[in-house]
Amino acid sequence: MKHNHNHDNAPSAESQLNLQPVRFEFTHPTATSVCVAGSFNNWQPEAKPMHAIRKGSWLKETNLAPGTYEYCLVVDGQYIPDPLAHASVPNPFGGRNSVLNVSPAAELAHLVTATNSPLKSQIKSKNSKL
Repeated sequence: MKHNHNHDNAPSAESQLNLQPVRFEFTHPTATSVCVAGSFNNWQPEAKPMHAIRKGSWLKETNLAPGTYEYCLVVDGQYIPDPLAHASVPNPFGGRNSVLNVSPAAELAHLVTATNSPLKSQIKSKNSKL
């Protein structure tokens, strides 16, 4: 299965230094093999096999450069969208690809800092008095 060519995922030297942990999870009571295939591994399922953590539960942890990726789970040879994905897009084969957005750690740290900033608290307090 191929992906849509809408995403430029060529990792830069900077993003390779900023790899982020990503966790894929899947549950299926009768699956005997599960892999992850996507634009991050040239759609090669054998590059990212998931590991059975208990009967019917599968897990794959990996590191990816920040960016937007399309992927599918390959369950017993069948490409399916990830039921836990937040977004999906149509693929050229009439199915759907899941979309994964990997944010840089600095961006996440900035968002956490901005959310808890004193300025935000002051604005909220000021607005509540109006």
